Amino acid sequence: MNASLRQLEAFRAVAKLGSFTRAAAHVGVSQPILSNQIRDLEAVLGVRLFDRTTRRVMLTQAGEQFFDSTVRILGDLDSAVRAMQAVAARQSGLIAVAAPPLLASVMLPIAIAAFRRDYPGISVELIDVRTDQMLQRLRAGEADMAVGTFAAGESDISRTLLVRDQLMVFCGDGSPLAARDEVEWAALAGEPLATLKPGSGIRALVEDGHRSAGIAFTPAFEVEQVTTALALTEAGLCATVLPAYAWAGLRGRGVCARYLITPQITREIVASTLHGRAPSPAMEAFLPFVRQAALSSMPSTPVSR
Repeated sequence: MNASLRQLEAFRAVAKLGSFTRAAAHVGVSQPILSNQIRDLEAVLGVRLFDRTTRRVMLTQAGEQFFDSTVRILGDLDSAVRAMQAVAARQSGLIAVAAPPLLASVMLPIAIAAFRRDYPGISVELIDVRTDQMLQRLRAGEADMAVGTFAAGESDISRTLLVRDQLMVFCGDGSPLAARDEVEWAALAGEPLATLKPGSGIRALVEDGHRSAGIAFTPAFEVEQVTTALALTEAGLCATVLPAYAWAGLRGRGVCARYLITPQITREIVASTLHGRAPSPAMEAFLPFVRQAALSSMPSTPVSR
C-alpha cells in the first residue's frame, strides 16, 4: 500500500497545528478518521511520526524528517494544480503554430496581436516553414497547429476551415487586365507571368487554370517565393497569379488584383491539428482570432494599391 494524498494532508495538518482535534477540523474530517489516516500512514512508512501526550502532539525525529519532504511534495502539487487551473482558465499556456512564410507574415501576426490583447498570459510561437514541412512539425509534436492549404488524404490530420481562398491575377494599374472587375483565364493568353516553380501547390493550380482555359502556359519568371513574384509585379515586369491573401503582402503601389473566373479556382485555408489530440484551452481560445485574421486578409473586388 502507498501513502495517499489525504494521509499526507492529514499529517501536515497535525504537524502544523499540534493537535488531532484542530487538524481534523482543518481538513474537514472527523477526529477518528484523521487518527486512522495517521495510523495507516505510519504503518506504510514503518515509523512512528508523532509522540502523543495528554497535552500535546509532537513530531518524532523521523516525523520531522518526513515533514520537510511532505511540505515540499504538497507545495509542488499545489503549484501544479494552480498552473493547470490557470491553463484551464486561459490565463497561461503556450501555442506553437506552423505556417508557410506568406501566411506567417501577413495573417498570423494580426491574429497574434489581437489574441495577446485578450490573453496576455498565453505565449504564441510562430514557426514559418515550407508547406511540406508543416505537417512534419505537427506530427513531431513541435507544432500544435498548422495553418495553410493541405492535400486531402492525410487520415491523421483534423481540419478546421478558416476561409475559402480564390486565385487572383495581380497586375499593374496600367494593364488592360486592370480595366475589368473580374478576369477570365483566357485573357491571360500572351501575358508575361511570374509563377512559382514546379512542385508548388499554387503552381499546379495556375497550370490547371491555363489548361482549363485552353491557353498556353509559358511563364516569363519562375521563382521560389510568393514575395518574389509580387516584387516582380510591383516592378512592372509582369503579372502574377496568386491566392487572394497574397494581397496583404504587397508593399508598393501601382498594383491591382482581380479575381479570376472561367474557371473559378478556390482553395480552403484550414487550421490543422493531429487527429485524436484534444486541443488545449489556449488553442481553443486562439482559433477564432486566426479565423478572423483569415477573413480580414481576403480583399474585395476590384482592389488597387
